[in-house]
Amino acid sequence: MGLALALVLIVVATVVFHLVSPWWLTPIASNWAEMDDALTLTLIITAVAFIVINLFVAYMLVRFRHRDGVRASPEHGSKKLEWWLIAATTLGVAALLAPGLSVYAKLITAPDNSQLVEVLGQQWQWHFRLAGKDGKMGRTDVRFISASNPFGLNPEDPNGQDDTLVEGQEIHLPLNRPVKMLLRSQDVLHDFYVPQFRTRMNMVPGMVTTFWLTPTTKGRFEVLCAQLCGVGHSNMRSAVVVEDEADFQKWLAAQPTLASLTAGAASAAAGSSAPGTADPGKQGRLLAQARGCVACHSVDGSAGVGPSWKGLFGRSETMSDGSIVKADEAYLRQSITEPAARIVKGFPPVMPAPATPFSETDLAALVDYIKTLQSGEVH
Repeated sequence: MGLALALVLIVVATVVFHLVSPWWLTPIASNWAEMDDALTLTLIITAVAFIVINLFVAYMLVRFRHRDGVRASPEHGSKKLEWWLIAATTLGVAALLAPGLSVYAKLITAPDNSQLVEVLGQQWQWHFRLAGKDGKMGRTDVRFISASNPFGLNPEDPNGQDDTLVEGQEIHLPLNRPVKMLLRSQDVLHDFYVPQFRTRMNMVPGMVTTFWLTPTTKGRFEVLCAQLCGVGHSNMRSAVVVEDEADFQKWLAAQPTLASLTAGAASAAAGSSAPGTADPGKQGRLLAQARGCVACHSVDGSAGVGPSWKGLFGRSETMSDGSIVKADEAYLRQSITEPAARIVKGFPPVMPAPATPFSETDLAALVDYIKTLQSGEVH
């Protein structure tokens, strides 16, 4: 009797908690009525199954409880019951599956006027690219992927010259305008997930997955990776900023395009950089983002998988063997190229050796960037 009463109380408590729960739908993006209806239908079907099964078990415990001189006799092989269970299960699965397939088809079919945004997942960081005024994305190819070109953009494709390549780990989206997300992974399985948008999508190496949404509420929302992708998985975060169209256009104008980056690189190579435009550490900052360094090493002093770069240069560090080393240029170079040579005390030896060796120019740029992180300013 006690177990039967406990089951009834669990059912009642579950239903009451669901009805009074504050964690109901929070539509910060356009999650169409069909999506909400499919979710509600799923909750109703599973709730009915949960209630019926638990109350049935409670009834059976009472009806066929062991009593003095009375023992329940088992019965095996009921064809009628088996057919009823098969039919009920089939209807339940169909009722759950059909609306989900319909909603999924609409989730990946974006309106023609959608803003195209490409998200590239890479251990353990995000890269973002937006289509230019022509509304077309430039072609990509794995042959072109490098530290300075993580997307693998084809430099000869005219459609890609006006593509916006977002600096940093933050993407802005326009309010009340449909946005089509194109999702790719450069290495392992990732998942682009903004909890408040109530939708997510896997990023599978070798293919492009898509979904679309219309942001309906302004704000800054955290982007998470919802697939375990390695030791730096918990640090694979960025942000989505939803803002008015005017603010979005202002932010967009401040971001570089492929054409401007190509021209800037050619100008720098020719030694003709315009005076007054120098940005100490900029090349190293972009390199740190492209190589994934920022996933484990913060630049604001916050804790991470590896030591923070803020104030690192010139600081004395205690190694795992008890020795003390000054973080000078030679130490930084060795730590980048031979990460297992010296391990800072309190941090795991998980940093891999560079898959692609750093050139002398890139190594110097990265060290120069770390040198700029001495003040309280976050670069």
